Amino acid sequence: MDCVFCKIVDGDIPSDTIYEDDQIIAFKDLDPQAPIHFLVIPKKHITSLATLEDSDSALIAHIMKSIKRLAEEKGLESYRVVTNIGEDGGQSVPHLHFHVLGGRSFNWPPG
Repeated sequence: MDCVFCKIVDGDIPSDTIYEDDQIIAFKDLDPQAPIHFLVIPKKHITSLATLEDSDSALIAHIMKSIKRLAEEKGLESYRVVTNIGEDGGQSVPHLHFHVLGGRSFNWPPG
């Protein structure tokens, strides 16, 4: 599979990892859009939220709890969590990932 995030999971591409366990990896975004901007991805290849299976429920809960903990560790009281689905939704890497952005104010709608 030619997936850049799978290559990061496999250690073939380096990342600025901030957290890793047996299910997920979190790393700083290469093109940060906020003072704090990191990605949280499952190690299992899942294309997007649109392709989730019922068996992925515990993994998604683990990701969300990990995002909460990592944001707290970074001192974030307010932050944004974003996942893009499909090309028109802005998804550039076809591997489920959550952007966590903080350290500045955000507008709505996002763009």
